[in-house]
Amino acid sequence: MQRIQNFIDGQYLDAQELGWLDNYNPATGKVYSMIADSNEADIELAYAAAKAAQKDWENTSSENRFKILNRIAELIDINNTEFAKAESIDQGKPFWLAKNEITRAAQNFRFFATSAMQFSSESHQMEGFAINYTLRQAIGVVGCISPWNLPLYLFSWKIAPALATGNCVIAKPSEITPMTASLLGKICNEAGLPKGVLNIVHGLGPKVGNAMVSHPKIKAISFTGGTSTGKHIASIAAPMFKKLSLELGGKNPNIIFADCDLEKAVKTSVQSSFLNQGEICLCGSRILVQKSIFESFKTAFLEEIKKLKVGNPLNDDTKVGAIVSKMHFDKVLSYIELAKQEGGKILAGGHSVQLEDDLKDGWYIAPTVIVNLSYDCRTNQEEIFGPLVTLTPFDTEEEALTMANSTEYGLACSVWTNDLNKAHRVAASIESGIVWINCWLLRDLRTPFGGVKYSGVGREGGLEAMRFFTEPKNVCIKYN
Repeated sequence: MQRIQNFIDGQYLDAQELGWLDNYNPATGKVYSMIADSNEADIELAYAAAKAAQKDWENTSSENRFKILNRIAELIDINNTEFAKAESIDQGKPFWLAKNEITRAAQNFRFFATSAMQFSSESHQMEGFAINYTLRQAIGVVGCISPWNLPLYLFSWKIAPALATGNCVIAKPSEITPMTASLLGKICNEAGLPKGVLNIVHGLGPKVGNAMVSHPKIKAISFTGGTSTGKHIASIAAPMFKKLSLELGGKNPNIIFADCDLEKAVKTSVQSSFLNQGEICLCGSRILVQKSIFESFKTAFLEEIKKLKVGNPLNDDTKVGAIVSKMHFDKVLSYIELAKQEGGKILAGGHSVQLEDDLKDGWYIAPTVIVNLSYDCRTNQEEIFGPLVTLTPFDTEEEALTMANSTEYGLACSVWTNDLNKAHRVAASIESGIVWINCWLLRDLRTPFGGVKYSGVGREGGLEAMRFFTEPKNVCIKYN
């Protein structure tokens, strides 16, 4: 059985205390590999390696950093199939979707590689007698903690800008999906990334994550994951005055107005509901539909859902794969039961799916659609993060905004309308970090990414990420 080791100082190492954790294949429900069960001793070892490499990496020219990061991107592309199969097995997503996400991971490295050569600072002249200029310098050793739903894509989303700006990194992938992060170490060595610049430590959040966040010399933490974990991280890091970037949960609304392109709204809403088994923080789990087209939308939506095959993630025709873990599988099913208790009517799904042969013990849930729930019930307020959506009718634009803004989250929203004035009004009024008009998941890596309210603190992407991983220093020179 394969053992997934830590990657520290350019080497694959067992955990210091030689412990191991089970790693499950969601499609079969069986253990298929073991993960290093690390703790603060491994974080300390990783910190020593990063600290030793920091000065040389910080002083490496932006062109050379570009060459190395761009080579990492090229090698990920070359090994796309290997990475995608590993991620599909590890996370449960369809193989075809994993291939797309591995491509996105390579794009992250390529984007921030070029950003390293283009990143600039500001200068301000003071009426002919002084000039101010801003230095943006690497923070030093930083910590990056990524989630299980988009393992390599979100892992690279954090690591790449940190490396591009001259920082050394200690990174923790989710213990549920460690495989592609482990494979990345080999790629980094082949690309010529100096030893100690990137260190990957596997293990549990309470042991490894806490050790990273509480380490006095790790000066910044970039985290993507659940809101409750984000609160915990903030409670430790804030009193230590660490820089924090927290991308947390979501309960995203899709607002469907009567004047929309109904066919496009339906097909895109199916995708935004059930892509990656609904395990994407940007998925639209609350679909708000104007009453005059509610029945038409519902009928077309249910017809499209019938086309979604739940099956083996490695098969090309599978649209909905396995839920990532038994714990999460049970959580999603518990919310289906809660929805029933709250008076919800199930129009599609609402049950687990048992496949045959080697997949009979896997964790599968049918795409689920529920109606007849109030907009402020628990099912419509709490993050579920699975293949479950609700349909709720509304009358007016004001009512739609009330419903959309009613949750404690504010990550993303999709608005469907052909009225340009309405589109701008609603986009400005939505309490959300991202608003898509007549589309979903259309991402430009130059734009700021993040949420408001309980969906997070700070922004990632583009210049926002480059600025997060640097410290600005103003220099003022007076001259005659």
